[in-house]
Amino acid sequence: MGVPFFVWRRDDQHGGEALRPAIVGQLRYVVGLLKESRPPSIQNGLYGIAAELARLTGWTYFDARQYNQARAYFTEALQLAKEIDDRQFMANVLACMSLQATYQDKPADSLALVTAAQDQARSALGNTPRVMSMLAMREAFAHATLGNRDDTHRAIGEAHSQFEKIGASDPDPSWVTYFDEPKLIVDTGIAHGRLGEAATAEPLIADALRREDHTNQRGRAFHSFWLARTQLDQGKLDQACHTATEALEPASAVASERVSGHLREFYDQLAPHRQEPVALAFEARLRELLPPVSGSLRP
Repeated sequence: MGVPFFVWRRDDQHGGEALRPAIVGQLRYVVGLLKESRPPSIQNGLYGIAAELARLTGWTYFDARQYNQARAYFTEALQLAKEIDDRQFMANVLACMSLQATYQDKPADSLALVTAAQDQARSALGNTPRVMSMLAMREAFAHATLGNRDDTHRAIGEAHSQFEKIGASDPDPSWVTYFDEPKLIVDTGIAHGRLGEAATAEPLIADALRREDHTNQRGRAFHSFWLARTQLDQGKLDQACHTATEALEPASAVASERVSGHLREFYDQLAPHRQEPVALAFEARLRELLPPVSGSLRP
């Protein structure tokens, strides 16, 4: 049993805002069922479903940049998974918390959380190379945010090494199946981008974008932002603005303040070039598709 695949797919296509009330309702319903006496096999299944729903709720709050709420639901997910000693899923939740800490400029916390995730995964029954590859990439993000170049490169290497060990018959949990080859490549690019290695990052992100599922609106917008950022870091103003403009349409189709916020941050990074025609064109399109929020799009 688990959360239906279409829930995750709709989250990718439309963002979590619209889905959240239904997910929270399901979570509370399942938590209520846990108070009743049932055979252990059914009870354990309900704990697993509740943990998935709590993690997904936390993810929707993270995607909305409502970090305190996200942390509360991630913590609930950890507690539910701990009840059935689902260490793989605990690793998943800790990896989400690590990513959030990166966003909150708490890279030391991010590293500690992903290290804890790796410890849980290694001790779990049925651990798979895909899980370890994903976690190694999250470790790379933490090291890159800390500016640890050698450790970032080591973690990237570990992510690729683990990915090469993946077999068709591996018992991958459903929550890690998103971590395919294009995702490995784009995350490798993002890790290099976080380190300031834009020339290395750009072709990796561009390659992954060409191979990415076009229905994944949030992913395409998010990865296009990173491509634009690496292009801007290399002084490729025209290309960067063109790429960022292409990200606006999928960003406007998905309710994700995380993605919208990134594109507004890109506008802030254009400050030295604000009067260039390409920057003005991007600003006009940004204002059209992603209306300003308080404190954004400063003149």
